[in-house]
Amino acid sequence: MINIFTWASILLIVLMLMLVYRIIVGPTVIDRIVAVNVIGTKSIVLIVLMGIIFDRLAMFVDIAIGYGLLNFIASLAAAKYFKKHHRIDSKNITATEHTAKGATNGH
Repeated sequence: MINIFTWASILLIVLMLMLVYRIIVGPTVIDRIVAVNVIGTKSIVLIVLMGIIFDRLAMFVDIAIGYGLLNFIASLAAAKYFKKHHRIDSKNITATEHTAKGATNGH
């Protein structure tokens, strides 16, 4: 039975490594935020699976709940930051905005 949980943990790690590509490549900031949030969610499941494997489920569930709350707060903070600063996608800056920014920066 432990073998099933071990293989499930390995599969989750592989899926998390595939999400690292989405974090690096993007193409938008929202894609990166969602990828980080999905990795956090998969990490919570991985922590619970580790609790099952090590036969210490109660302790690992407490750790997973704390990590889940931290992940949720970090997602809210990132969303609030990007909403406030209007930095959702840096590739969608028009030529007039780029010229206006260059004029204010002295370029």
